[in-house]
Amino acid sequence: MLKELGRGMWTTLRSMFEKPVTIEYPEVKRPVRARFKGRHELKRYDNGLEKCIGCSLCAAACPADAIFVEAAENTDEVRFSPGERYASTYEINMLRCIFCGYCEDACPTEAIVLGDNYELSFTDRRQAIYPKEMLLEPVRGEGKTTPQKTEPGEFIRSIPLMENPKD
Repeated sequence: MLKELGRGMWTTLRSMFEKPVTIEYPEVKRPVRARFKGRHELKRYDNGLEKCIGCSLCAAACPADAIFVEAAENTDEVRFSPGERYASTYEINMLRCIFCGYCEDACPTEAIVLGDNYELSFTDRRQAIYPKEMLLEPVRGEGKTTPQKTEPGEFIRSIPLMENPKD
């Protein structure tokens, strides 16, 4: 019995001098992996227009039925996206979302992206529904906020063509 007690005490004494593996979470944040799927983001073009065209393919692809999209028509006086339509309402219920990434795969304009933010906490159910304003990324560089007033055909010239990644 003394032999087992001595072996247990030796193990405890030896582990006291090893480097701890605990990470102090709020102060130190670990980097996420390249394929990590975190909080959703709605992307913009460089000129500030939203990439989402309100097609609702992300909502159709979502197996948890967590996405709600309502589309409206763009005009030259009030333009949100380069297409004919834009998402007037875009909501994601984060309590239902399973972070599968199907919405990202289904989007034809690469408007929705699962980012690297993993700090998601809510105190009530209403906070878990993320509206479009929370999901949209801020305007970068010299872009303007939406809605924008554009001349007919002007927004088409300002959008870069998508490159084929296989070439």
